[in-house]
Amino acid sequence: MTKKQKAIVVGVNLKNQDDFDYSMEELKGLAAANNVEVVGEMTQNLSRINKSHYIGAGKVQELINLFHMTGADLVIFNDELSPSQIRVLEEKLKGRVIDRTMLILDIFALRAKTREAQLQVEVAQLEYMLPRLVGQGESLGRQGGGAGLKNRGAGETKLELDRRKIEEKITALTKELELLVANRETQRKQRQRREVPVVSLVGYTNAGKSTIMNALVEMYNQSLNKQVFEKDMLFATLETSVRKIKLPDKRSFLLTDTVGFVSKLPHHLVKAFRSTLEEVAEADLLIHVVDYSDPNHQKLINVTKQTLESIGIENIPVVFAFNKGDLTDSKIPRVEKDSVYLSAKQKMGMDELLNLITNHIFKDYIHCELLIPYDRGQLTSYFNENAHVISTDYEPSGTKLTLECKQSDFEKYKEYVLSN
Repeated sequence: MTKKQKAIVVGVNLKNQDDFDYSMEELKGLAAANNVEVVGEMTQNLSRINKSHYIGAGKVQELINLFHMTGADLVIFNDELSPSQIRVLEEKLKGRVIDRTMLILDIFALRAKTREAQLQVEVAQLEYMLPRLVGQGESLGRQGGGAGLKNRGAGETKLELDRRKIEEKITALTKELELLVANRETQRKQRQRREVPVVSLVGYTNAGKSTIMNALVEMYNQSLNKQVFEKDMLFATLETSVRKIKLPDKRSFLLTDTVGFVSKLPHHLVKAFRSTLEEVAEADLLIHVVDYSDPNHQKLINVTKQTLESIGIENIPVVFAFNKGDLTDSKIPRVEKDSVYLSAKQKMGMDELLNLITNHIFKDYIHCELLIPYDRGQLTSYFNENAHVISTDYEPSGTKLTLECKQSDFEKYKEYVLSN
């Protein structure tokens, strides 16, 4: 097992941000998710960021003292630093400096399991590195790094080589990624042709999306190997998982689980994961999963909304699943309009959630009676498989089905309709 690194977290509260304390707590959570132990914290109130070293000059000296006193291995800053700020701070500290963006990228690199997720993370990392090549020393533990201005000739040549190598790699990885995205696009089109409704789980990281997915999969006795990975940690899920939920009344829908969001999600990552997140844009309904036990849950709701808007996802109906209600004093399960208060872990409120889902996605189902000639037996099988058949009667001229079916099927097989 690798030795746990020790870090100091540093943040600047710019013009009294409301959510500053929460943001610092979250930074510690991100560090823990990357197997880093936080041994010190430093904050400063400023009206503007110091251009050369992010924090004020006096604070830099304080940070140097704290860094040596705690025996820390690195310092993590709560905002994205410029390449020159990282360089100046590393020179002064004689140690490694990373920012929030780099920390999140590292977590994603750690968690990526599928080829697509790994490619997305690698592209994001390389794009982040590109402007930071100048003077990148060994302390960063990253590849590349020219000698800056100290050795102009050789350094610049090496720098250009590094830059070209990285740009070539980004191009190659992007091409491979495009092939995988095209495959997923094909699968998505096939799903649309089958007209199976799609429901997408969205929300802040660690709100319990995968737990809700597993609870719904389990409710309908689907095999356990269909379950998705769930763990109480940030960014446990990076891959988009799709599961078919088949209800007892023969209606079915696809449930997709997506990567969680976090405040200040690096734009490199949003860009790299755009194709994955666009799965959400095809959904008929979004289930916005919220960790109701988190006192800052309203802020987390807003971050998710903003992230969805930033990738152009709007005007899709939303059901709110306020999860982890068992950790609060709130009465669960309960339903208020399009919100359900539940505990996915305790399996409380899952029926209520399912009711909300089905009321949304099956609202255009039509109740009707069909008389299907006996020589069209395959049509009877189709409706038994793809509609909610309430009763079946065998008449002299054919099979009489009383059922609820999709509007499109009703239009397609109108000639067999008796009444509706």
